[in-house]
Amino acid sequence: MSESSQQRVRRGRWAAAAVALVTAAAGATAALLPATSANAVVLPNNFKSVGYMPSWAGSVGSIQFSKLTHINYAFALPNSNGTLQALDNPSKLSSLVSSAHANGVKVSIAVGGWNDGNDSGFESLAASSGGRTTFVNSVMGLVNQYGLDGVDIDWEYPDPGTSGSNYALLMQQLSTTLHNNGKLLTAAVVSEGNTANGVPTSVFGYVDWLNIMAYDGGSPHANYNWSINAVNFWKGRGLPASKAVLGVPFYSRPTYYTYSQLVAMDPANANRDCVTVNGSQECYNGIPTIKAKTQWAMANAGGIMNWELSQDTTGSTSLVSAIYDTVMGGSQPPSSPPPGGGRTGRITGIGGKCVDVAAASSANGTAVQLYTCNGTTAQTWTVGTDGTIRALGKCLDVTGGATADGTKIQIWDCTASNANQQWTYNSSTQRLTNPKSGKCLDATGQSSADGTRLQIWSCNTQANQKWILP
Repeated sequence: MSESSQQRVRRGRWAAAAVALVTAAAGATAALLPATSANAVVLPNNFKSVGYMPSWAGSVGSIQFSKLTHINYAFALPNSNGTLQALDNPSKLSSLVSSAHANGVKVSIAVGGWNDGNDSGFESLAASSGGRTTFVNSVMGLVNQYGLDGVDIDWEYPDPGTSGSNYALLMQQLSTTLHNNGKLLTAAVVSEGNTANGVPTSVFGYVDWLNIMAYDGGSPHANYNWSINAVNFWKGRGLPASKAVLGVPFYSRPTYYTYSQLVAMDPANANRDCVTVNGSQECYNGIPTIKAKTQWAMANAGGIMNWELSQDTTGSTSLVSAIYDTVMGGSQPPSSPPPGGGRTGRITGIGGKCVDVAAASSANGTAVQLYTCNGTTAQTWTVGTDGTIRALGKCLDVTGGATADGTKIQIWDCTASNANQQWTYNSSTQRLTNPKSGKCLDATGQSSADGTRLQIWSCNTQANQKWILP
């Protein structure tokens, strides 16, 4: 799970100090925590909204419990023999469990984390049956002590091969014990790449879901296309959609400003994905991107996870609220049909750029281009059941009805059965095709620069003909 260098150092100090804080009294108090409220938070279609709460930041009192279904307390750390290190800030966990359960929210303990890249504890304990058994018993003891609802394993990262095989054995044993006791087992996993193969596909059957850490990658950071591709990568390995939970960042890269810090600098940053701070371009996920990812997840995954809750704001700029509002049918109704059936949102292409109406003009003939996503109405499109794609009250239109490669795209008054304004979408190839010409929607010159004109071109497999619809 992502942390800034400062956070990692801070966690290391506090983890050491925690040894002196854990007392018998704390354990006795935890044993009296209530079980999960029967009035649990349930979102439509059992959609999950999962938030991590770190031991070293944020307050339990600031959590918007009514807008979350699950919270993972980060982190417990494993020893090489399978025991657990003293828990950091145990009184905070006690308070979290009590408040969450009172509001119908489930709490799991997240075990592991980045830990400065040191996963030696996991490597050692998972390598023997004795170590695995000790670990399972230690984790189950912690679950019982604090009245927890489950465990989130955050081993970063088991490598393909022996390490991955040991990980699968560990997860199998955890699954049996936790599920036999009515508890959840989840895991946080890397976004993509060969390291992901350290999680064997057998693990998919052991977990309730995987929290896919679709951040700390992509350019710009955690952009829409890259993040969706990360989830599709796991689904392509066989992970059921219902067990794929899309992780979103509440912080920027490269400097790790929190989202709340960025909004405090300028409230308009809530509706941006990149901003320059002290000469550095900081990229993150603003409200439009969070809503678009949530909308996609509702149709294609099992939920949204965030890292992490202390980095959010409150009120109208809150990202937790943006997720919840979208799920509950906010400005972009999630109950709309899938792409091609009336969905409204943004369309993104090469480089994560948005399909944009130049100068936000609704005049006939206005150019359609790529531009950095900003959440404006000029980038809000409705994919209609009639084959049209509309923005600002106008239709995406092939200029002059021409069929030649390079014919530019514009907006124009929508006309019934106008072949210039008809589009079909292939979700497998991610291509938008104009049936009249048989040509594909294309970003000129394979460029992702702001202002790149859209055109039609003979269909190919290039990235400039791949589009993500709302």
